[in-house]
Amino acid sequence: MNTKRILCVEDDEDSCEMLNVLLSLADDSYSVTGVHDAERAMELIAIESFDLYVVDIWLPKIDGLELSRWIRRTGSVKPIVFFTAIAKDSDRANAMNAGADAFLIKPNDLDRLVPTVERLLTESRMSAANTQQTTTA
Repeated sequence: MNTKRILCVEDDEDSCEMLNVLLSLADDSYSVTGVHDAERAMELIAIESFDLYVVDIWLPKIDGLELSRWIRRTGSVKPIVFFTAIAKDSDRANAMNAGADAFLIKPNDLDRLVPTVERLLTESRMSAANTQQTTTA
């Protein structure tokens, strides 16, 4: 089984645990790591590899938008899903401009989270395979 590593960055511990359980139950190949602030996320990203990020906008000290920009500045093209209670159109636009691949609103879009994660992981895997084929051809 090919494990897919997901980093969940959510300051609310209960929400973080709920996301961990939801994603882990959806697919037993998902290995979910939860952290409660962007600083800890940055520490982990610097030393570990993740296949997808689920990020809240409102985080202590460094917000999710800045975390997303930081992830993109590292050169990562791994999918970033914002899952946040912030629901203004400007917040959606800001998230997409910061490098997000998807923007979901909690709790309304909870039923869309797993299908979105599955779709983005599949697209990411296919893109990586195409890139590898191109470089070896």
